[in-house]
Amino acid sequence: MKKKNSGKKNISVSKKTSEACPIETLLNLVGHKWKMLIIRDLLDGQKRFGELKNLTGASQKSLTIHLREMEDNELVKRTVYPEMPPRVEYCLTDLGYSLAPVLDSIAQWGEDYKEYCKLKEKLKSSSAK
Repeated sequence: MKKKNSGKKNISVSKKTSEACPIETLLNLVGHKWKMLIIRDLLDGQKRFGELKNLTGASQKSLTIHLREMEDNELVKRTVYPEMPPRVEYCLTDLGYSLAPVLDSIAQWGEDYKEYCKLKEKLKSSSAK
């Protein structure tokens, strides 16, 4: 799964990635916030570039870079339709969909943390009275 060296950081499977601990491997592949949001939004089904840009809030340049990296790592599939103007859609591969339970766990942790913060603030304000 090696790709040509374009001078940019390549996250494809390499000796370094294969020797990394599993958590480091996951973070190397999807650890950037835009990538997590792209996966979150593609779990609902295929999206066009503009939809992903609006949903994630990523800049065009960032979104392009991260989608290409995710495509290189076989997490995302890009389909170009031969129309005028050209239509491009992105969807998760089976490998990309396999991250759903990971995102579910992260989302649950985020909800638990928000609840913890609310309770902490509530206790803080009630003890200040």
